[in-house]
Amino acid sequence: MSIEQTMDLLGQLRLTGMRAGLEHQLTQPVYAELPFEQRFGQLVDAEASQRDSQRLKRLLYNAKLKVQAEPEAIDYRPGRGLDRAVVADLLTCGWVERRQNVLITGQTGTGKTWLACALAMQAARKGMSVGYKRVGRLLEEMEIAHADGSLGKLRNQLAKMQLLVLDDFGLVPLNSRGRADLLEVLDDRVGSGATIVAGQMPVKEWHAFINDPALADAILDRLIHSSHKLALKGESMRKQKASG
Repeated sequence: MSIEQTMDLLGQLRLTGMRAGLEHQLTQPVYAELPFEQRFGQLVDAEASQRDSQRLKRLLYNAKLKVQAEPEAIDYRPGRGLDRAVVADLLTCGWVERRQNVLITGQTGTGKTWLACALAMQAARKGMSVGYKRVGRLLEEMEIAHADGSLGKLRNQLAKMQLLVLDDFGLVPLNSRGRADLLEVLDDRVGSGATIVAGQMPVKEWHAFINDPALADAILDRLIHSSHKLALKGESMRKQKASG
């Protein structure tokens, strides 16, 4: 088989990473001096790297994160309330595998959404399915789903995500249906998925915000059990960037 036929066959088999690696080897004379096993190993590595890259791209496309936050860029400046050791542990994504939750609170501009998206980005890098929803928008989607009969499909989609980010919790008042829908979403995830909830008000105020003792108890029981809490502090990050 000629090299051209080999290239065509690799393309037909969708081994694009291996094909690109072989093309690179053919243009660099130094590879001719390497043992076959080493050259072949590098081709396999190229294919694996290509597939990992494509999978990450697909996971992030489906996640629809609000910001493409890089975990390496997390700001640990004094006064933010972030402990490097705690965040380092979260970036291992062991809590996602254990189907636990992360609750991020702090005033406007302290970086709650950015940090939530950075943790979600790390999970996607590890091959985990991720989704991002603002709570108000999600409840609107569920309201529409009630009307058109697609609620079951939407709930199944949310339940299948290994990590779901619920952002801006507490910005929009919850009506009776919203409270019930939120409980159903969280109940579906108990034992099956991890959740990040980000909001301005402290966790201790969430019960009063939900404004229904029975549903508040049920919602918080599903959120707070085995959760990691990050309370961000300091001035608005947006204000600091603008003044800088």
